[in-house]
Amino acid sequence: MQLEELLAELKSFGSPVIKNTFLKHGAKEPVWGVKVADMKGLIKKIKNDQQLALQLYDSGISDAMYLAGLVADGSKMSRSDLLKWADKANWQMLSEYTVPWVTSENKDAVPIALDWIESKNEAIAASGWCTLSGLASIKPDHEIDINLYRMLLVRVEKTIHQEQNRVRYCMNGFVIAVGGGISELNNLAMSVAKNIGTVQVNSGETACKVPNAPDYLQKIIDLGRVGRKRKTMKC
Repeated sequence: MQLEELLAELKSFGSPVIKNTFLKHGAKEPVWGVKVADMKGLIKKIKNDQQLALQLYDSGISDAMYLAGLVADGSKMSRSDLLKWADKANWQMLSEYTVPWVTSENKDAVPIALDWIESKNEAIAASGWCTLSGLASIKPDHEIDINLYRMLLVRVEKTIHQEQNRVRYCMNGFVIAVGGGISELNNLAMSVAKNIGTVQVNSGETACKVPNAPDYLQKIIDLGRVGRKRKTMKC
Protein backbone atom coordinates (compact mmCIF):
# COMPACT_ATOMS: atom_id res chain seq x y z
CA MET A 1 0.00 0.00 0.00
CA GLN A 2 1.36 3.39 -0.97
CA LEU A 3 1.49 6.32 1.45
CA GLU A 4 -0.85 8.55 -0.57
CA GLU A 5 -3.44 5.78 -0.87
CA LEU A 6 -3.27 5.05 2.85
CA LEU A 7 -3.55 8.71 3.85
CA ALA A 8 -6.60 9.14 1.61
CA GLU A 9 -8.32 6.17 3.20
CA LEU A 10 -7.37 7.33 6.69
CA LYS A 11 -8.71 10.82 5.99
CA SER A 12 -12.04 9.37 4.87
CA PHE A 13 -12.65 8.23 8.44
CA GLY A 14 -12.20 11.74 9.79
CA SER A 15 -14.96 13.28 11.89
CA PRO A 16 -15.39 17.00 12.66
CA VAL A 17 -16.76 16.10 16.09
CA ILE A 18 -13.77 13.88 16.95
CA LYS A 19 -11.40 16.46 15.51
CA ASN A 20 -12.85 19.12 17.77
CA THR A 21 -12.42 16.81 20.75
CA PHE A 22 -8.80 16.19 19.82
CA LEU A 23 -8.16 19.92 19.44
CA LYS A 24 -9.59 20.55 22.90
CA HIS A 25 -7.15 17.99 24.25
CA GLY A 26 -4.22 19.77 22.65
CA ALA A 27 -3.93 18.29 19.16
CA LYS A 28 -2.23 20.47 16.55
CA GLU A 29 -3.20 20.83 12.93
CA PRO A 30 -3.17 18.96 10.65
CA VAL A 31 -5.55 16.55 12.34
CA TRP A 32 -8.55 14.77 10.80
CA GLY A 33 -10.33 13.34 13.82
CA VAL A 34 -10.10 9.62 13.10
CA LYS A 35 -11.32 7.27 15.82
CA VAL A 36 -8.77 4.72 16.97
CA ALA A 37 -11.33 1.97 16.29
CA ASP A 38 -11.47 3.02 12.64
CA MET A 39 -7.68 2.83 12.39
CA LYS A 40 -7.65 -0.82 13.43
CA GLY A 41 -8.94 -1.96 10.05
CA LEU A 42 -5.99 -0.32 8.34
CA ILE A 43 -3.44 -2.07 10.51
CA LYS A 44 -3.93 -5.39 8.72
CA LYS A 45 -3.22 -3.71 5.40
CA ILE A 46 0.11 -2.27 6.48
CA LYS A 47 1.25 -4.72 9.17
CA ASN A 48 5.02 -5.27 9.19
CA ASP A 49 5.61 -2.44 6.69
CA GLN A 50 8.15 -0.56 8.79
CA GLN A 51 9.03 1.90 6.05
CA LEU A 52 5.41 2.89 5.57
CA ALA A 53 5.01 3.35 9.32
CA LEU A 54 7.98 5.74 9.34
CA GLN A 55 6.49 7.63 6.40
CA LEU A 56 3.18 7.94 8.22
CA TYR A 57 4.86 9.53 11.19
CA ASP A 58 6.91 11.85 8.99
CA SER A 59 3.69 13.10 7.38
CA GLY A 60 3.09 15.33 10.40
CA ILE A 61 -0.63 14.49 10.33
CA SER A 62 -1.66 13.66 13.87
CA ASP A 63 -3.94 10.75 12.97
CA ALA A 64 -1.28 9.24 10.70
CA MET A 65 1.36 9.64 13.40
CA TYR A 66 -0.82 7.77 15.88
CA LEU A 67 -1.44 5.00 13.34
CA ALA A 68 2.31 4.81 12.76
CA GLY A 69 2.81 3.96 16.41
CA LEU A 70 0.35 1.09 16.16
CA VAL A 71 2.25 -0.59 13.33
CA ALA A 72 5.90 0.44 13.75
CA ASP A 73 8.36 -1.99 15.33
CA GLY A 74 10.30 -0.05 17.94
CA SER A 75 12.94 -2.78 18.16
CA LYS A 76 14.00 -1.86 14.62
CA MET A 77 14.33 1.85 15.36
CA SER A 78 17.57 3.53 16.35
CA ARG A 79 17.96 5.81 19.34
CA SER A 80 18.07 8.78 16.97
CA ASP A 81 14.87 7.56 15.27
CA LEU A 82 13.08 7.44 18.62
CA LEU A 83 14.33 10.89 19.61
CA LYS A 84 13.13 12.20 16.26
CA TRP A 85 9.67 10.81 17.02
CA ALA A 86 9.76 12.32 20.51
CA ASP A 87 10.75 15.71 19.11
CA LYS A 88 7.86 15.64 16.65
CA ALA A 89 5.23 14.55 19.20
CA ASN A 90 3.29 17.80 19.56
CA TRP A 91 0.46 16.70 21.88
CA GLN A 92 -0.22 14.13 24.55
CA MET A 93 -1.70 11.36 22.39
CA LEU A 94 1.65 11.19 20.63
CA SER A 95 4.07 12.05 23.42
CA GLU A 96 2.36 9.93 26.08
CA TYR A 97 1.18 7.01 23.97
CA THR A 98 2.70 6.67 20.50
CA VAL A 99 6.30 7.47 21.41
CA PRO A 100 6.38 5.35 24.59
CA TRP A 101 4.81 2.44 22.70
CA VAL A 102 7.64 2.13 20.22
CA THR A 103 10.33 3.08 22.72
CA SER A 104 9.24 0.30 25.08
CA GLU A 105 9.98 -2.22 22.31
CA ASN A 106 13.58 -1.06 21.95
CA LYS A 107 16.45 -2.85 23.70
CA ASP A 108 17.69 0.52 24.99
CA ALA A 109 14.29 1.61 26.29
CA VAL A 110 15.41 2.15 29.89
CA PRO A 111 18.49 4.33 29.24
CA ILE A 112 16.55 6.28 26.61
CA ALA A 113 13.68 6.91 29.02
CA LEU A 114 16.04 7.85 31.85
CA ASP A 115 17.67 10.38 29.56
CA TRP A 116 14.31 11.80 28.51
CA ILE A 117 12.98 12.34 32.04
CA GLU A 118 15.83 14.78 32.59
CA SER A 119 14.74 16.90 29.62
CA LYS A 120 13.44 20.44 30.11
CA ASN A 121 11.11 19.76 27.20
CA GLU A 122 7.78 18.89 28.85
CA ALA A 123 6.63 16.50 26.14
CA ILE A 124 9.92 14.59 26.00
CA ALA A 125 10.07 14.26 29.79
CA ALA A 126 6.48 13.00 29.72
CA SER A 127 7.44 10.44 27.06
CA GLY A 128 10.23 9.22 29.32
CA TRP A 129 7.98 8.68 32.33
CA CYS A 130 5.32 6.97 30.20
CA THR A 131 7.93 4.66 28.72
CA LEU A 132 9.08 3.64 32.19
CA SER A 133 5.45 3.12 33.21
CA GLY A 134 4.84 0.94 30.20
CA LEU A 135 7.87 -1.22 30.89
CA ALA A 136 6.56 -1.85 34.42
CA SER A 137 3.30 -3.02 32.84
CA ILE A 138 4.72 -5.39 30.21
CA LYS A 139 8.10 -6.67 31.40
CA PRO A 140 8.34 -9.67 33.74
CA ASP A 141 9.57 -8.56 37.15
CA HIS A 142 12.82 -10.50 36.78
CA GLU A 143 13.68 -8.33 33.76
CA ILE A 144 13.10 -5.09 35.67
CA ASP A 145 15.70 -3.27 37.74
CA ILE A 146 13.68 -3.17 40.95
CA ASN A 147 16.13 -0.89 42.75
CA LEU A 148 15.97 1.62 39.90
CA TYR A 149 12.18 1.67 40.04
CA ARG A 150 12.31 1.99 43.82
CA MET A 151 14.53 5.06 43.47
CA LEU A 152 12.26 6.51 40.81
CA LEU A 153 9.26 6.17 43.12
CA VAL A 154 11.14 8.09 45.79
CA ARG A 155 12.02 10.74 43.22
CA VAL A 156 8.37 11.10 42.27
CA GLU A 157 7.40 11.51 45.91
CA LYS A 158 9.94 14.29 46.38
CA THR A 159 9.56 16.21 43.12
CA ILE A 160 6.19 15.63 41.47
CA HIS A 161 4.57 18.86 42.62
CA GLN A 162 7.46 20.94 41.25
CA GLU A 163 7.41 19.37 37.79
CA GLN A 164 5.81 20.68 34.61
CA ASN A 165 2.12 20.13 33.97
CA ARG A 166 2.03 16.97 31.84
CA VAL A 167 5.09 15.59 33.60
CA ARG A 168 3.12 15.65 36.86
CA TYR A 169 0.32 13.73 35.17
CA CYS A 170 2.72 11.09 33.84
CA MET A 171 4.57 10.77 37.14
CA ASN A 172 1.25 10.10 38.85
CA GLY A 173 0.58 7.44 36.22
CA PHE A 174 4.03 6.00 36.87
CA VAL A 175 3.18 5.42 40.53
CA ILE A 176 0.01 3.58 39.49
CA ALA A 177 1.80 1.54 36.83
CA VAL A 178 4.59 0.47 39.19
CA GLY A 179 2.24 -0.34 42.04
CA GLY A 180 0.00 -2.34 39.77
CA GLY A 181 2.67 -3.97 37.65
CA ILE A 182 5.56 -4.78 40.00
CA SER A 183 4.44 -6.89 42.95
CA GLU A 184 7.50 -6.18 45.08
CA LEU A 185 6.91 -2.43 44.86
CA ASN A 186 3.17 -2.38 45.44
CA ASN A 187 3.41 -1.33 49.08
CA LEU A 188 5.95 1.38 48.39
CA ALA A 189 3.90 2.70 45.48
CA MET A 190 0.82 2.88 47.68
CA SER A 191 2.77 4.76 50.33
CA VAL A 192 4.10 7.20 47.73
CA ALA A 193 0.64 7.64 46.27
CA LYS A 194 -0.78 8.56 49.66
CA ASN A 195 2.08 10.91 50.46
CA ILE A 196 1.90 12.88 47.21
CA GLY A 197 -1.84 13.35 47.63
CA THR A 198 -3.81 15.27 45.04
CA VAL A 199 -1.90 16.05 41.86
CA GLN A 200 -3.00 19.24 40.13
CA VAL A 201 -2.87 19.21 36.33
CA ASN A 202 -4.27 21.83 33.98
CA SER A 203 -6.32 19.93 31.38
CA GLY A 204 -7.25 23.02 29.38
CA GLU A 205 -10.76 23.03 27.95
CA THR A 206 -11.41 19.42 28.89
CA ALA A 207 -12.98 17.94 32.00
CA CYS A 208 -10.28 15.27 32.30
CA LYS A 209 -9.21 14.50 35.85
CA VAL A 210 -5.98 13.14 37.24
CA PRO A 211 -6.50 9.57 38.50
CA ASN A 212 -6.40 9.33 42.29
CA ALA A 213 -3.43 7.01 42.69
CA PRO A 214 -4.33 5.45 46.07
CA ASP A 215 -7.88 4.69 44.96
CA TYR A 216 -6.70 3.32 41.63
CA LEU A 217 -4.10 1.09 43.27
CA GLN A 218 -6.64 -0.17 45.80
CA LYS A 219 -8.93 -1.23 42.97
CA ILE A 220 -6.07 -3.20 41.39
CA ILE A 221 -5.39 -4.86 44.74
CA ASP A 222 -9.05 -5.67 45.32
CA LEU A 223 -9.32 -7.24 41.88
CA GLY A 224 -6.25 -9.39 42.54
CA ARG A 225 -4.45 -7.93 39.54
CA VAL A 226 -1.21 -6.75 41.13
CA GLY A 227 1.69 -8.00 39.04
CA ARG A 228 -0.45 -8.91 36.07
CA LYS A 229 1.35 -7.97 32.87
CA ARG A 230 0.07 -6.80 29.49
CA LYS A 231 1.40 -8.20 26.22
CA THR A 232 1.96 -4.77 24.74
CA MET A 233 1.47 -1.09 25.50
CA LYS A 234 -0.25 -0.53 22.18
CA CYS A 235 -3.98 -0.06 22.13
